This record gives sequence, structure tokens and C-alpha cells, in this order.
Amino acid sequence: MSPIVIMFIVFPFLLISGLPIFAAIGLSSVTYIVISGAIPLMLIPQKLFANVNSFSLLAILLFMLAGELMNRGGITKNILDFSSKIIGHIRGSLAHVSILGCMLFAGMCGSCTAAAASVGSMMIPALRKEGYDDDFSGAVIASAAVLGPVIPPSIIMVIYASITGVSVARLFLGGIVPGLIIGLALMTVAYVISVRRGYTARNEKMARMREIFASLLNTFPALMLPVITILGILTGVFTATEAGAIAVAYAALLGFASKELKLAHMKDVLIRSAKSSTNVLLLMGTGQTFGWILAREQVPQSMTLALISITSQPVLLMLIIIAFVLFLGCFLTDATIVPILTPLLLPVVLSIGYDPIAFGVILCVTSVAGNLTPPVGGLLFVVSSIGNIPVYRIAKGVLPFLFIIIGVLVMCAVFPVIISFVPSILMK
Repeated sequence: MSPIVIMFIVFPFLLISGLPIFAAIGLSSVTYIVISGAIPLMLIPQKLFANVNSFSLLAILLFMLAGELMNRGGITKNILDFSSKIIGHIRGSLAHVSILGCMLFAGMCGSCTAAAASVGSMMIPALRKEGYDDDFSGAVIASAAVLGPVIPPSIIMVIYASITGVSVARLFLGGIVPGLIIGLALMTVAYVISVRRGYTARNEKMARMREIFASLLNTFPALMLPVITILGILTGVFTATEAGAIAVAYAALLGFASKELKLAHMKDVLIRSAKSSTNVLLLMGTGQTFGWILAREQVPQSMTLALISITSQPVLLMLIIIAFVLFLGCFLTDATIVPILTPLLLPVVLSIGYDPIAFGVILCVTSVAGNLTPPVGGLLFVVSSIGNIPVYRIAKGVLPFLFIIIGVLVMCAVFPVIISFVPSILMK
């Protein structure tokens, strides 16, 4: 039996054993190297270091730190208050506030986990107090958190760009329209379910313009953060990594100005962001090492021939890829899927003439949507721990939201202009 086959057999067994995902990937790579005998084991730490020794990947740590600072600085609370003023009069208003809050927060941190943790910690108790069922509350937060890496800036898109060398700015811009469509679609599903279950609006009527304007003024400095970062990247004033540093400085400034963030909080903020970013970098380092082994065994070339033998139609091929990535999402996280699949699938996509930017956005969004699929389903477990809701209840409640996200992905695959429209206008 060849070493590559043994590696593929060992990998799922390591996952089932309960090991952390990065350890399962790393140990399966070690298994291949030991059995093949053609590569020194020293290659593993060298590859791990080389894979994450990148200036562009500093953006991951910086945007995660910015998200922690904004959450601790009370910015999330201001965003939710502003959202409530705008749509608090609609049936199922708290669900819509949660979704809109995640959309706005997404433009600041770029992480689905951060969005779920920050918005969920505030909204789940409020939803429960207003009489919303736990399965619905958890499903709303988990599905809305998917918007974190879709609406720019996006950590997972930074990872894709660092692997492929494509423009980070084009990827960020490409995520805007799909993100808005997904957000509106989630609100539509939430409204239909709210009507069926008899959930009412929090406010009897729309807030007065004076109240909305006052809330906007309070939230406006935070809302300017994604505008500053995106405009800075587009105009070439700073890179995506430098944008992360600016986001950290800006979030810290807002937090200290509001007096919600204090120096005593900084130790906890730094530790939390370091743990989150370390987990992502370990997944990425081991994932790319795994990908390097696949490339050495010419798996990408074999996969290209296999997929093209099924069909050479770009749309049909993209639908197959979406289904495959969603299946992998049952076992792997987005930070693992993208480093492993990008070198495998990009040659296939390029060979059929599909736009690598559109493919990158679809791959990133689909891999993030995989966080909603059990048994791994990272977002399900995050929301479960925050709201003390059984995972199986959230998994059941999230199904209608997951189906609508998949529907948007299929639409983007069939009409990639949805993704490429904004980048083509703003970056000619």
C-alpha cells in the first residue's frame, strides 16, 4: 500500500479519536514521511514555520485582536443598539437585530467565531428573555456569524490570497454583494419563521428619526472602521496587514475613549486574541504541509483530470466543488479546508477559465458555511457554549438558514458576475 493511501486512511481515524484537527493533519503528514522514508522528518517543523512565516498572515492576528478590542470596548453593544433602532419594529425584530449586528460587526473583525461570540453573548440572553425558542436563537446567531468572513475584511480571504497571490482588495470587494445577499436572505428566513411561531416585534413602531440619528452618531466612529481599511487598501495607502494594525489602533482608541476599555483589560484581550490566532495559524501550517505532500504525489494533477473527465462545464464543476467543500465542512474547519483545497482545486478552476477571484470568494464562503454542519461544526459549538443550548437543537434549527446560504452560493456559482461586479468597477 502506498504512503499516500495510508495517510488518507490514518487521517479520518485521527479525527475520530478526538485529537485537535491540526494534530490529526500533522500526524497524518508525519505518517506519510515515516513510511515513504524519502523525506527527513525535519521537514515538518521547517514547513510549519515556512507556511506561517509571512508578513501578510500578520493580518490574521491583528484583525482578531481588533475584534477583541471592539468587543471589550463596548462597540458591539453600540452596533446592536443602532440595529435595534432601525429594524426593531419588524416581526422577529431581535433575530433581525442579531443578523444586522453580525453584518456590521463583520466589517470590523473578519472572523465568524468572533462575530458569534461577541453578538451571541449579548443577543442570546435577550432573545431568550423575549420568548424566542433556544433552537431558533442559536441558529440565528450561528448562521449570521457566517457573514464575518464574507463581508470585508476577511481573515479566510487573507489566507486564500497568501496562497494564490491574488489581490486581497479584489477578494474583499468580491465578498460585499454576496454578503449583503446572504444577510437579506437570512432576515427573510427569520421573518417567515417568526411569523409561523408567533414572535412579535420588540418595538410597536419604527424609532423616531431623532433617535436613529442619535444612535448613528454614537455608532458612526465604529462604522467608519471598515470604510477606512477598505479605502486604504484600494488606494494603495497601506496593505491588508497594515490595515489590520490600523484597525487595532482605531479599535483601541475608540475603546479607551468610551471608557469601556481599560488598561487592566489588555492582558485578557491579548491572551484571547493570541489563542485564537495561534489556533488558526497551526491549522494553516499543518494544512499547507498536508497540501505540499499532496502536490508531491501529484494529487492536484490527478484531481484536475478526474474532475474535468466528469464535466468541463464551469458552472457544473463549481457546483460539484461546492458540494465537496460542504461535505468536508462536516469534519474540517474553514481555516483547514482553504489551505488544503486551494492548491488542489485552483489548477482545475484555471484550466476551465473560471475567475480565480470568484472561485476564491465561493471557496471561502462555502468553507465557512461548513461551520454550520455537524459533527465538527465550529459555530454550532461556539454558540452552544455561549448560550448553554444543546448542539443538536442548534444543528436542527440552523437547517433552513444553511439551505438559503447554499442557495446564494449556487447563484454566485451560476452567475459569477455577482462577485466580480464590484471589483471590476472599483479596480479597473
